[in-house]
Amino acid sequence: MSFKSATEKLAPINNICLMILAGTAATAVLVYTKSILMPFIIALFISTLAGALAERLKRKWHVPYTLGLIISFVAFLALVSAAVLFISNSIESFIHGADIYADRLNDSLDWCLGHAQKYGVNINAQFVLENAAKLPVFNFVKSLGGTLMSIITNLMLITLFVIFIFMGKATTDKPSLVGHIQQQIAFYLMIKIFVSLLAAVCTWLVLASVKTELASMLAVLTFVLNFIPNIGPFISTVLPMPVLFLQYGFDWRMVLVLVLLTTIHFVIGNILETKWLGKGMDLDPIIVLACLIFWALVWGVMGALLAVPLTAIIKMIFEKNETTRPLANLLAGKYAFK
Repeated sequence: MSFKSATEKLAPINNICLMILAGTAATAVLVYTKSILMPFIIALFISTLAGALAERLKRKWHVPYTLGLIISFVAFLALVSAAVLFISNSIESFIHGADIYADRLNDSLDWCLGHAQKYGVNINAQFVLENAAKLPVFNFVKSLGGTLMSIITNLMLITLFVIFIFMGKATTDKPSLVGHIQQQIAFYLMIKIFVSLLAAVCTWLVLASVKTELASMLAVLTFVLNFIPNIGPFISTVLPMPVLFLQYGFDWRMVLVLVLLTTIHFVIGNILETKWLGKGMDLDPIIVLACLIFWALVWGVMGALLAVPLTAIIKMIFEKNETTRPLANLLAGKYAFK
């Protein structure tokens, strides 16, 4: 066997080893540069979306491109500020009514324990009540407040990144790959923001119709969670149930809200979003779930929110190279699990 033929046979193995090493190194970089790289990636997505909106404003209403960028970014800031304001007001109302919620929790537990004893299920009531009183509810609220401050702090850094990216948008000629990625991501983000906003508004209307407390915060969380594929809509559906149970107990309102929210998320996620996105990002559903877990481990909740567009970008880059094209096919589900 000649040296050349042996090298050709070992080339696929070498490529696999190199890709594994490169993937490991890239993961380490993502983890250790999270505090800077994550706001920069968010700024890239915002600038991409703003650029697409600015182009549309220029085509339809002849708005100058620079002015369109400014309008789009101001709209983004207004949306984030309104979300932070809604959540802050909800947290403040929750803290003011903490004693009332504690009494409702005790009453609900007494109701559950009483019904359990009727059916012959013996539960140590004192043990349950004592542990319920120790639930770290205020720690959760405090951590949520800290998260809000972190969002505001990162928003300043994101704004700075967006400004510098906007300053570099003077050139209109873009490489085909970059232009294709921007077009696909902007389309995905516009549809996803619209359907998430629609889901949030419908959720708020349902919760407000039965006078649910914390309805505004739950609606904002619905908007955010809808960006997490598959898992997010399920969480936003069951999230209001504990609030309704504490507020009204197990009655028709709780069942009605559960049925309506399930219907809303099914129609929006499986009918409207599928119709508008079409083929979407061309990612296999099982691969999406695996990538969701990966990005959540690397970047936490924000990684889960950005899992689909980030994976789609990686797939489009892989498609342009002969060596990494099998990985792109794997992400598209053409070879995986077949």
